[in-house]
Amino acid sequence: MSNDMIVVFGGSGFVGRYVVRALAKAGKRVRVAMRRPHLGQDLRVMGDVGQIQLVQANIRNPESVARALEGAKGVINLVGILYETGKQSFEATQLEGARIVAAESAKAGITRFVHMSALGADPASASNYGRTKGAAERAVLELIPSAAILRPSIIFGAEDNFFNQFAAMARMSPALPLIGGGNTKFQPVYVGDVAEATVNALDSGGGTYELGGPRIYSFKQILEYILKEIERPRFLAPLPFFVAQPLGAVLNAVFKLYPFAGPPLTDDQVVMLKTDNVVSAGAKTLMDLRVTTLESVEAIVPTYLYRFKPYGQFQVKRKTV
Repeated sequence: MSNDMIVVFGGSGFVGRYVVRALAKAGKRVRVAMRRPHLGQDLRVMGDVGQIQLVQANIRNPESVARALEGAKGVINLVGILYETGKQSFEATQLEGARIVAAESAKAGITRFVHMSALGADPASASNYGRTKGAAERAVLELIPSAAILRPSIIFGAEDNFFNQFAAMARMSPALPLIGGGNTKFQPVYVGDVAEATVNALDSGGGTYELGGPRIYSFKQILEYILKEIERPRFLAPLPFFVAQPLGAVLNAVFKLYPFAGPPLTDDQVVMLKTDNVVSAGAKTLMDLRVTTLESVEAIVPTYLYRFKPYGQFQVKRKTV
C-alpha cells in the first residue's frame, strides 16, 4: 500500500463511491471527508482493513477542512449539487466550498489537487449551476495553479440521476417531456471511466480535461433509447423552452417545501439544456488521462434499467417481425 494519503471531499456521492474504490484499487490510503461519517460506513469495505478512513468535515467550515487535510498528499473535490435545498445553495456548495477546500489545501502545501467541474461551466453562464461551476474553477486555479479540472458530460451508472430518473417517469407517466424539441446534444460518460480519470489526474500535472463517452446523442435519442430498453412505449411531448422554464421554476419551488425528494425539473436545468453538452474540439480528454477504453451507454445502461420494465428481470423480450 502506498504512503500517499488522498483526501476525498464528496466521496459518499454517486461519483465519489467509484473514485474511492478506484483509489483503493490503486493502493492509495483514502480519507473520506463527510458531513455525516456515520452514514458512510459501507465505504470502508471498498479497500483493505484500515485503508479507508472516514472523518467529519463540512466544506463550508475551514477549520474542519483543515483537520481533514492533515498529512494529505493529494486532494480530490467532488462536491456538487443538481438543485438547491436549504443551506445547500450553488453559491455556498459549488463556489465557496471549492474555494475553502482549495485555500486550505494551498496552506497545507498540497499541489496534487483534482476538482470536479462540469461541461458548460462558465463564470458568465446564464445558469446558476454553470456560473458557480465556472467561478469555482477560476478560484481553484488561482489558489492551486497545478490543479486538474475535470469537466464531464452527463455521467451514467447504476445509481445515476439521469437515465434512472426518466425511466422512473416513464413507469408512472403516459408521456415524457421533450424539452426544447429534444435537440440538445449530450456525450454521456460512464462513471467508472470518470473515476479512473480522476485517480490518474492526481499525477497529471494539472490542466483542464473534458470528459465524454464514445458517442454523442440528442436528448430525443436518449429518451427513445430509454423507452425502448424498458419496453414502455410513451408519447414524447414537445415542451418549448419558454414553457419548460417557468414550469421548472414552479416544480423547484414546490419541491423545496417537500425536502424528501428532488424536483424532476428546475428552471436552472432548462437554461443548461439550451446549450449542447459535448466535448469541444481541441480539448484535453479522457485519452490524455490514460483512459483509452470507454464503456458505452448500450453496454452499461441495460444492466440497471431492467428494473423499470413491466416485469423487471422477468420481462420476456418481445419478438419483432
